[in-house]
Amino acid sequence: MAEPTPHADTLDADGPSDRRQPARPRRRRLRAALATTALLGLALGGLAACGDDDDGGEGGGSLGSLTVADAGFTESQIVADIYAELLRKAGYEVERTSVQSTEIAQSSLESGQIDVMPQYVATYADLLNSVINGPDAPSVSSSDLDASLAALRPLAESKGLTVLEPADAVDQNAFAVSEAFAQEHNLRTLSDLGAAGIPVRIAAGPECATRPFCQPGLEETYGIQVTEIVETGVATVQTKSAVRDGDAELALVLTTDATVADYGLVVLEDDKKLQNADNLVPIVNTESLTPEISAALNALAPVMTTADLAELNRRVDADRERTIDVARDYLRSKSLL
Repeated sequence: MAEPTPHADTLDADGPSDRRQPARPRRRRLRAALATTALLGLALGGLAACGDDDDGGEGGGSLGSLTVADAGFTESQIVADIYAELLRKAGYEVERTSVQSTEIAQSSLESGQIDVMPQYVATYADLLNSVINGPDAPSVSSSDLDASLAALRPLAESKGLTVLEPADAVDQNAFAVSEAFAQEHNLRTLSDLGAAGIPVRIAAGPECATRPFCQPGLEETYGIQVTEIVETGVATVQTKSAVRDGDAELALVLTTDATVADYGLVVLEDDKKLQNADNLVPIVNTESLTPEISAALNALAPVMTTADLAELNRRVDADRERTIDVARDYLRSKSLL
């Protein structure tokens, strides 16, 4: 996915589920007890129980218990709540957890302490590739979703994980300019900006100078002349304000940021596909997987769009609604709950 977020098999997504029996409640109760013990490690930044599912959602838990985790930021929390509600409707009792450490999240998925977690296709493929083949292993992801999935699935399978169907929603780096700047120079795409030959300052994090999907990629793929990195972070208020106020010409934002227009900015189209295919995708511990889990979570894939995700983020970050309420409202609006 986009770089700032902690989000890092020619296997058929439903294949393993056909060979698994429904989750065994006795095993899940034991896991829940072990998870309680694990909560003693909170001070180390490990698993943190979430309290948003106060009324338990729908579903009676007749198929057993599952743990669904998020990565500790708004978007991941919303999507994990959506997964949890879909699984409750399918008949599972669901515990929600937050894991802000990539290493703990990965080990917990592999061990089965976490059953389900949202990830991003391209970023997760490269994360697993670096874990399995070393930190210097070349990237296996690209802007091609099918190719990135084909790289991800065998890597996940080797770790005891199954990759379900990715959503249409994609969270990527995006680059925005002011509406006035776009109109003045007739800009719609990043190619337009490169062809215009206009030197630009980028409001972004300091890592933009070396990340292939930021300054180097803009220069090599689009021929954009970058003169300075104005260090304001990624998709922050300061970053968007810098472009609005004329302190930079280009802002590094995210495709799921619904507040860009509030600052009088417009996103330039990534017409040469510089950014990777970071579509949202459910990752499931293979031993936990059942046909019911696959069916419940795969139902989201053709429904959720990038615009949907941006609006859900806006409701939480700007309107201060609870992630669980936003998740339930969304599922009801799509007739999935």
